Amino acid sequence: MTVTDTTTIAPPEIRRVMHELKRRDLTVVDVGRVTPHMIRITLQDESLRDFPSLSPDDHIKIFVPQGDGDMARRDYTPRVFDRAAGTLVLDFVDHDGGPAADWARNAKLGDHLAIGGPKGSRVITGDIRNWLLIGDETALPAIGRRVEELDAGTPVTTLAAVTDASEEQSFETKASYTPVWVHRPSEQAHQAEPFLRALKTIQIVPQTFIWVAAEASVARSIRSVLENERGISPQWIKASGYWTKG
Repeated sequence: MTVTDTTTIAPPEIRRVMHELKRRDLTVVDVGRVTPHMIRITLQDESLRDFPSLSPDDHIKIFVPQGDGDMARRDYTPRVFDRAAGTLVLDFVDHDGGPAADWARNAKLGDHLAIGGPKGSRVITGDIRNWLLIGDETALPAIGRRVEELDAGTPVTTLAAVTDASEEQSFETKASYTPVWVHRPSEQAHQAEPFLRALKTIQIVPQTFIWVAAEASVARSIRSVLENERGISPQWIKASGYWTKG
């Protein structure tokens, strides 16, 4: 294990770029499975030709109908988008009890989905030599997009937790990519220990930017270990709670 001192290196900048807030009504043109529990849906509309998304961890709002007639709003990451084709790809974790997952599980060609945003992008810039991306299933769309968009040869390690080997994903990238997968039951997704055990095996070299997204308490625990045990400056970490247990 290496304790990294980044105090003498200029830290990265996370710059907020705002976008015009726009609602788009999209049509489902493809439905598939990335893994047994990850649904991938491709949506299309002419309004996507000016769709803005500058960062792999951007979020849009999707609006899905509920049984009581109201619309549920949920945050999702644009996994892939093609302005020229007017298409947007979203990945949905297939789990019980979520209105977005219920919609995705039953989606068919020709169905419609309304989206809003993204409202803004947090663009990370600076002299970053390496990336470490940590997250659970909900973070995989952002992790996959980041890995695929990095410049050729850029070192990137991912530490991702899924239920078993069948849920591991592959990413096409020119980056120098090292995946680390952790298996744990879905009912343990709110526990940090599987991440923390695996994190002990990962060397963190100077000028590594660390991006974390998981259940809120898990993200906090990982950040705490990185700062207090591994000696990483807070300016080299972006940790977010993508969901909260209960």
